[in-house]
Amino acid sequence: MTAATHSTLFPQAPDSADAVLEGLDPEQRAVATALHGPVCVLAGAGTGKTRAITHRIAYGVRAGILQPSSVLAVTFTNRAAGEMRGRLRQLGAGGVQARTFHSAALRQLQYFWPKAIGGSLPRLVDRKIQLVADAAAVCRIRLDRGELRDVTAEIEWSKVTQTVPADYAAAAAKAGRETPRDPAEVAQLYSAYEELKRERAVIDFEDVLLLTVAVLQDRHDIAEQVRAQYQHFVVDEYQDVSPLQQRLLELWLGERENLCVVGDASQTIYSFTGATPDHLLDFRTRHPGATVVKLVRDYRSTPQVVRLANGLLAQARGRAADHRLELISQRAPGTEPVFTEYTDEPAEAEGAARRIRELIDAGVPASEIAVLFRTNSQSETYEQALADAGVPYQLRGAERFFDRPEVRKAIVSLRAAARFGRNDALLDDAPDLPSQVRAVLSGEGWTTEPPAGSGAVRERWESLAALAHLAQDFAAARDGVTLADLVAELDERANAQHAPTVQGVTLASLHSAKGLEWDVVFLVGVAEGMMPITYAKTDEQIEEERRLLYVGVTRARERLHLSWSLSRAPGGRPNRRPSRFLDGLRPGSPAAGGRGGAAGAGGVERGSFGTASRPAAPRPRRGQRSPARCRVCGRTLTDAGEMKLMRCEDCPSDMDEGLYQRLREWRADQARRSGQPAFCVFTDKTLIAIAETAPDDEHDLARIPGVGMRKLGRYGADVLAICAGREGVGERDPD
Repeated sequence: MTAATHSTLFPQAPDSADAVLEGLDPEQRAVATALHGPVCVLAGAGTGKTRAITHRIAYGVRAGILQPSSVLAVTFTNRAAGEMRGRLRQLGAGGVQARTFHSAALRQLQYFWPKAIGGSLPRLVDRKIQLVADAAAVCRIRLDRGELRDVTAEIEWSKVTQTVPADYAAAAAKAGRETPRDPAEVAQLYSAYEELKRERAVIDFEDVLLLTVAVLQDRHDIAEQVRAQYQHFVVDEYQDVSPLQQRLLELWLGERENLCVVGDASQTIYSFTGATPDHLLDFRTRHPGATVVKLVRDYRSTPQVVRLANGLLAQARGRAADHRLELISQRAPGTEPVFTEYTDEPAEAEGAARRIRELIDAGVPASEIAVLFRTNSQSETYEQALADAGVPYQLRGAERFFDRPEVRKAIVSLRAAARFGRNDALLDDAPDLPSQVRAVLSGEGWTTEPPAGSGAVRERWESLAALAHLAQDFAAARDGVTLADLVAELDERANAQHAPTVQGVTLASLHSAKGLEWDVVFLVGVAEGMMPITYAKTDEQIEEERRLLYVGVTRARERLHLSWSLSRAPGGRPNRRPSRFLDGLRPGSPAAGGRGGAAGAGGVERGSFGTASRPAAPRPRRGQRSPARCRVCGRTLTDAGEMKLMRCEDCPSDMDEGLYQRLREWRADQARRSGQPAFCVFTDKTLIAIAETAPDDEHDLARIPGVGMRKLGRYGADVLAICAGREGVGERDPD
């Protein structure tokens, strides 16, 4: 497989620039040779995106077009950055900086802090949860461990979306977030947290980006020094960029356009952290004339797996779905995905474990098998089933069930109740084992109804609920069991799960499986209420759940098993149904109401992008444009900033200051309503150009650089009304 994503080792570096291109498919080669101007790579799962962009950098370096030290490649995990550096070295392009956003920003901040601020950079705290706990103490608000984690996550979300404490409540409501406490309390905690950081002279992970942005915005000399160092930028997983990361990227770029971004809107599954695919989908609007390359040749999965993945997206709705990519498998045919319905969850886990045992006995390495689930609380059943089947396993992105703090603490309480229960008033009205366990767990925060929303509070509840369910099942299976018997059973289970983890089957949540792949994947619990999860209410949340399942499906190279159970426990009411996402895809299921229409095909585009509802006129290639000239002196313009103003920087401005101020006030209001930075509405220079030209109609407004067709449709009426001096604009919420 010449373009396989998982076969990337090169014993020797290619001996020439042209040799770097050997083995690339036509679209990957188009990426590798598109070294000038803005480039957007839309790369489906398994299409070799990392291969394409590393070969692009290596080709540019080996051809003498790019200086290694002038290239900055950014991605989202240290693992991905390390893999990228390793590949570049193997291709003979050592010296290229491949870092995460935070790593690159921290390096710059450490270097420039003495010059920009003076003194040494404040200490960086590794974990902010203790600071949040201290802030809660200052505010006299009691938070349990789960709430601490969730409030910490809310603070992180606020900072990456550039939301200050005073605006948190409104921003959280607009984003539809399920807040762990009253929004006013979260805002109070957020404010106290920031104050404590200032008092202790420390900064957190998000401050690294915020401070770097502030330094580059305020100190033009430092910004120019950074831009002189880095001339060319590559951004991987661009669909996961937050508004704050996007702002930092724009400051690194300045007015230049030597940028290559890579992403797939159909793999956007981290919106709860502030990630948004809008920057990817709006790339062509912000960079007119950009080259767009679509990678759709899937080298990872068999045609059968790819067909199911395409079928999932064919039913999707929303903006990301409008830009879905139809994958084309490059592998030999394999087996059809297996859909299995079980009577209950233990039977489902046992069935998966039995099939895994058979695969291992047939020679499939345990490390090439994964069991993927929606929530971490599902792991315990599969840990137990695999242990019972003698299958080694390892947990990724989650603690072992019996190692979770809430589980350990609950077992301690159960053990104490077993020993001294006769003196515990809680158990006076609990005649049987299940009710006794529920009474003990209620003291640990368990309730009969789950908490609203997701996050740590929900995961903690799920863990305690799993113990309550286990007690009920234990009592149903054996007559006359006591709390002491249950504690002994829990101890045995905990000990049994200390199986060797080397070369074990991977147990992972779907979120933590992103970026990984296995020969065999078991997608379990694919039922309504779990996929999509019960607290996914809005259309946007439902569609993100669909994308999460898509990510799970595309982790499989050769074999895929999907399963669900009709009831939770043996003998329970069989009132569950398979996930709606499988309608029309699993045998015997009713057809779903698909969208129809064509998905994105592979290839290279230089036309419009992101305008499905209103096709734009084709744009000339960059080299065929007529030169831009100053409207004052007639000189040819080459600077991007001057081209936006349509005049030389030094030529006199005839800007209407009053109009400019009204436009700025309108822009601030739009930014507040949409929850995005003001520059995402229009940049300062675009506003200056509008105030200088005072356009009378859409035609004149559209001619101003920075006003694309999308922004014309979204903001044009308001801007023209402001230019005409009419009142009452800016009242509409943005689309």
